[in-house]
Amino acid sequence: MNIEPIAHFQSPFRSKFGIPKQAGLVAELEGRIIFEPPYRNADALRGIEGFDYLWLIWAFSANKHQPVSPVVRPPLLGGNEKMGVFATRSPFRPNGIGLSCVKLDHVEWETSRGPIIIVKGADLMDGTPIFDLKPYVVYADCKPEARSGFVDTTSIKRLRVIIPNALRSKLGEREARVLTQVLELDPRPHYQNDPQKIYGMPFAGRDVKFSVADGVLTVVGLDDESL
Repeated sequence: MNIEPIAHFQSPFRSKFGIPKQAGLVAELEGRIIFEPPYRNADALRGIEGFDYLWLIWAFSANKHQPVSPVVRPPLLGGNEKMGVFATRSPFRPNGIGLSCVKLDHVEWETSRGPIIIVKGADLMDGTPIFDLKPYVVYADCKPEARSGFVDTTSIKRLRVIIPNALRSKLGEREARVLTQVLELDPRPHYQNDPQKIYGMPFAGRDVKFSVADGVLTVVGLDDESL
């Protein structure tokens, strides 16, 4: 089977750094699904606006090395405990295929690139190839009684985020809110905890500089990526 992308994702994230580890963690995070020319046909989306959520099937295209280990270290467990790769949602898989459930916000039907789907809550990098999308169906996909392994016993840790007013003024209200929610999830690699280190994260055309100490993340710079 040869699988070719039907679309690519347009995201505020130009690199893997800072992307939420799962879909839905930052509900307002907006992205766009841009179809490849052969699939820019409105008929292919007929009826899609009747659904609130979509499943995206996509590629971990930024992972350049072929995974060789049967175990991984989930960030939720602090990167200290090993789990079998098939018992996790690690991006380092034998076949680098991702699966995300995203909220369908609306469809822009009349554009120069055909219909464009605007979604929220995605965990995809800019340029990510999408192989397929399917509607989320409650009776088949919703299992509220299901167990979730180690996820059930491990809470997501969030940082307190400080964006000084001088920097916040460069952002709109919504952009500041979304950026705060992204930074709360602690974008640093799990093995780094140096309070003196200044980290950089590309986000929505900006180079966001920040440091973390005692559970508080402070934004110290906010520059255009082109500078």
